[in-house]
Amino acid sequence: METEEVKLEDLIREVVADLLLKMGFSCEIEIIKEQELERDKENIICNIKTEESNFLIGQYGVNLQSLQHIARILVRRKTEERTNFILDVNSYRKEKNSSIVLLAKNIADQVVREQRTVALRPMSPYERRLVHMELSKNTAVVTESIGDGEERKIMVKPADLG
Repeated sequence: METEEVKLEDLIREVVADLLLKMGFSCEIEIIKEQELERDKENIICNIKTEESNFLIGQYGVNLQSLQHIARILVRRKTEERTNFILDVNSYRKEKNSSIVLLAKNIADQVVREQRTVALRPMSPYERRLVHMELSKNTAVVTESIGDGEERKIMVKPADLG
């Protein structure tokens, strides 16, 4: 199993490096293995280190999301194993995730303090999942997603108001 994982990591590194080279970007690729406690599994993070991060990330991470989708397809075409990995650029996602978790905690404190519902800005499904998971640990608040598509957002409410 260990040799398969090493092969998979090498394959991801090779595919992403080749894709970026064909796109005209020079970069260094770092593979990070991170334990995910909630689901007791390991995530593979492919972090691209580059001076040209603005082009790869795009506005609100849109380019990065698309690049990840393409990279996953290319990797899946070269392996039998169904694999998921996270593509990141200069640890952008990691920092963004931390800021979303911090926002969720601050909003929860505000909701409890003011005893009123607060609506968060529209977020991607992944960002909403982060907020729901973080605030599920806080019994003083409840969360609910409302809206459709790009306008879907989270309402954070005091638990005693339901």
